[in-house]
Amino acid sequence: MTQTWVKVGRIGDIPQRGARCVKNGDMSIAIFRTADDRVFALEDKCPHRNGPLSQGIVHDGCVTCPLHNWVISLETGLAQGADEGQTLSIPVRLEGDEIVLGIGGLA
Repeated sequence: MTQTWVKVGRIGDIPQRGARCVKNGDMSIAIFRTADDRVFALEDKCPHRNGPLSQGIVHDGCVTCPLHNWVISLETGLAQGADEGQTLSIPVRLEGDEIVLGIGGLA
């Protein structure tokens, strides 16, 4: 299946070390901006108890879930340390200052 790329906003719409959410059908996608202006996208659901990752603290290429402090890699969606689990990572890129998500095949 070919990837469908959709513009969802500008990098300036997201504060550094912050996030915003967009919807794709029933899925909420959290788009994160790091302190060095890299962008990542994950399903807005911690693999532990479905906590809202978009409300977590962004640090060192990770986000810490606000519910139970699980640390999730922004790049892979994998839980870090002794925790096990993974949230869906969504392809994302910048085109100039536009954030573009690869949502082909996502339900």
